[in-house]
Amino acid sequence: MVTLEDARKIIAAAEKKAKELGQPMNIAVADEGGNLVAHVRMDAAWIGSIDISINKAFTARAFDISTKDLATQSQSGGQFFGIHVSNGGRVMIFAGGVPLKRGGKVVGAVGVSGGSGEQDHAVAEAGAKAFG
Repeated sequence: MVTLEDARKIIAAAEKKAKELGQPMNIAVADEGGNLVAHVRMDAAWIGSIDISINKAFTARAFDISTKDLATQSQSGGQFFGIHVSNGGRVMIFAGGVPLKRGGKVVGAVGVSGGSGEQDHAVAEAGAKAFG
């Protein structure tokens, strides 16, 4: 289970990393069902990335895989090619979504958007480490 308290810790750690990178981000935390628990839009983060961060968290939980890894497997010729059009278009196939695990089981996810894919993934990883 991912509680609101958990989500706040995840977001705080992710915000810290985003500030270190000098990149304002949107940070979303989803529960085991892929539902939003909490979201933060840092000052000056793109409003267009709000939905993307939420959907990255959904994707990471829906498929129990980081969106960075899903991206490599969903290119033309890959085993998941075309997956991005499933689930009403909510599936994000670029970096920034990371599953949250407790006791070896995926119980939620964090999604980050607002920087490069590398930055988004690093910020999401920082948030996920705060959960573990």
